[in-house]
Amino acid sequence: MKRLAILTAGGDTPALNATLHGAVTRANQLGIEIFGLVDGYSGLLDEQLPHIPLNPLLATIPELDPCRGGTILGSSRTYLDGSDPALVDEVAGRLDKLGIDGLVAVGGDGTLNGMQPLAERLPCVLAPKTIDNDLGLNSPDEPTSWTEPLGDSPPAVGNGDEPLDISRMVNFATPGYATAVFVVVQAIRRIRTTAESHRRIAIVEVMGRQSGYIALGGSYGQPDLVAIPEVPVEFDRFAERVSEVYRQQQHVVVVIGEGIVDETGQGLGATSPSVDPAGNVIFRGAAEALRQRLADTLPATLFRGHATPAAAIFTRKVGHTQRGGRPVLFDRFHAARLGGQAVDLIHQDRPDHVATLQWSSSDGFSVDGIPASQLRDRWGVVRPRLVHHSFFDEENWRISPRGCDYLRAIFTDAVGSGDVEHLRGDLFDTGHLATTYQSVNVRLAQRVRRVTPPETEHPEAESSSQP
Repeated sequence: MKRLAILTAGGDTPALNATLHGAVTRANQLGIEIFGLVDGYSGLLDEQLPHIPLNPLLATIPELDPCRGGTILGSSRTYLDGSDPALVDEVAGRLDKLGIDGLVAVGGDGTLNGMQPLAERLPCVLAPKTIDNDLGLNSPDEPTSWTEPLGDSPPAVGNGDEPLDISRMVNFATPGYATAVFVVVQAIRRIRTTAESHRRIAIVEVMGRQSGYIALGGSYGQPDLVAIPEVPVEFDRFAERVSEVYRQQQHVVVVIGEGIVDETGQGLGATSPSVDPAGNVIFRGAAEALRQRLADTLPATLFRGHATPAAAIFTRKVGHTQRGGRPVLFDRFHAARLGGQAVDLIHQDRPDHVATLQWSSSDGFSVDGIPASQLRDRWGVVRPRLVHHSFFDEENWRISPRGCDYLRAIFTDAVGSGDVEHLRGDLFDTGHLATTYQSVNVRLAQRVRRVTPPETEHPEAESSSQP
């Protein structure tokens, strides 16, 4: 094993560079060169295969900073389609021309699917990332309970009636999740003061698609009600609870996951009829839909001082800030470990595996790996991990005691002293007033190499200038 390639694909997360740094650090220790492929699978499909040597002479390039959010390699939602064998042959041929002995893909379920066609041609391993925290299993035997193909039906909440044994969870948390929750909690607390001051109802919409882990983590912000996609919103009961809280404290803060559904299993917000390149339905408008239903249901007499119920309710999407910025300690540390573990899996001749983060009450967090096939159902689909029913109190629209146990394992020491010092020293650094932002992309452009040099833009002009 002399040379590996690594790429980042799908949506960005705060911990991608930390994963890359961990992979490169481990490659340095093993004496392996590692090339970063530019722009994810889009770079693989480029006949020139743009790439960046990440550890020339086994020394990590200075631009690769584990504290920097996003990915210095760039990313895309383009994926390799295994239905075109000729295209897969071309991609494998380009990697072979570059002398690549194995590939580490950093991403989620879409990245795993995109990796699969190449896994039949060379050793491939996935290092997980997603702020949604939905790449994994609630228990190793969970796939045996899936009896129907994943379709448009509402997601089911966990298996069985017993509380989940969290030590059996496969891939306990994904890099990016902790930082996303860190951002969400701050947003909830800031929005609370506006709702409280103006006697209003605030609906805060967070990401997560079909999985409610980010909304569940938002419980650290002490919202009054939480709605997750795994539990259909029984609207009459939900509206009644909103009224009770408003009468008591003259304001309400509600946190919802973007994929919440109504009693019939239909998405509360409008969804796009199209999908992204990974095949995921695009979620839109859940907060606005809930706002409208509450405005049509709640009595005007409830809101003294407001012209209409609609005027008393406002919505806010935390949006892409959940995916950006400097990663907190939990994400930096464990993302680096998973990046190193992915390199080890290839080096140990364990291809087509997924690096995982495990947890136990006695040993804390450790890294491991499982065959990628263990994440697939019998139809070959990688299903999103859903919030288990024992993590959520459906009667009171809030996190349950078992859900608190799960979050405590992640967040008790998620923010380090370095995070606090960075905030103190960097946020209002007066140097920021005198200089413009210096993009790492400018420096990295000088490091990009290609399998074949780009063609001259005007070859005829060059030939005419020759004597």
